[in-house]
Amino acid sequence: MKIRVLGCSGAIARDCRTTSFLVDHDILLDAGTGVGDLTLDEMLGIEDVLITHSHLDHIAALPLMVDAIGSRLTRPLRILALPQTIEALKAHVFNNIIWPDFSRIPTPEQPFIRFEEIHVGQLLEIRGRRIEVLPAVHTVPAVGYAVSTGEESGHWVFSGDTGRNPAFWRRVNALPVAILVIETAFSNREKELADLSRHLAPQSLAEELDLITPGKTMPIYITHTKPAETATIMEEIRLFDRGHSGVHDIRWLHAGQEFEI
Repeated sequence: MKIRVLGCSGAIARDCRTTSFLVDHDILLDAGTGVGDLTLDEMLGIEDVLITHSHLDHIAALPLMVDAIGSRLTRPLRILALPQTIEALKAHVFNNIIWPDFSRIPTPEQPFIRFEEIHVGQLLEIRGRRIEVLPAVHTVPAVGYAVSTGEESGHWVFSGDTGRNPAFWRRVNALPVAILVIETAFSNREKELADLSRHLAPQSLAEELDLITPGKTMPIYITHTKPAETATIMEEIRLFDRGHSGVHDIRWLHAGQEFEI
């Protein structure tokens, strides 16, 4: 299984794309602006889109992608998300005001997209990939995902957008994790804003990583940093990890990276 980072920034700027990951060639996790770097043929290869939550940086490219490939689709694109996320997409995006309602176009019987509800704790089996829906704690209903090719194989785990999240760590500690991707959206200078918006800052990240079972190790990739704050965030993370005697293998995620699990 290959996972390609299309975008992992908390906002846009030159060379900064918002959150989106391509699993092999056919599953998209989130649909931020990174999707725009795919070719039309690559977009056509996507059969399922799993959304973590309804915020714009995670869905911005979805309506544009559907518009780009709709006339060439031979079957509806499946969009999997929490019920509240689907309702938000229907009410605020695919509403025939902001964008056409592609769940009824060209016809209700043969639309360009179909929505399917998922729930925290659900285990999805998608063409040989196992995707577990993980809990997230955000300002809107949200989830993370753990992706693998089998129950005993290493998992690629994505926190999604989240603040403090004990339930997430209970599940991480129970899984064989090969790679952990976790958000840290703000620097410590803006920790109060991070707390209010249910994101992590380096200080709260350190407290969250303390919940990992002692002795359990994995590469930890930091995602969702704001472009103007990235250097500061990563330096603050390095400082706290140095203070912990380098107990964690912490790295910075960047667009274009590929992981094989």
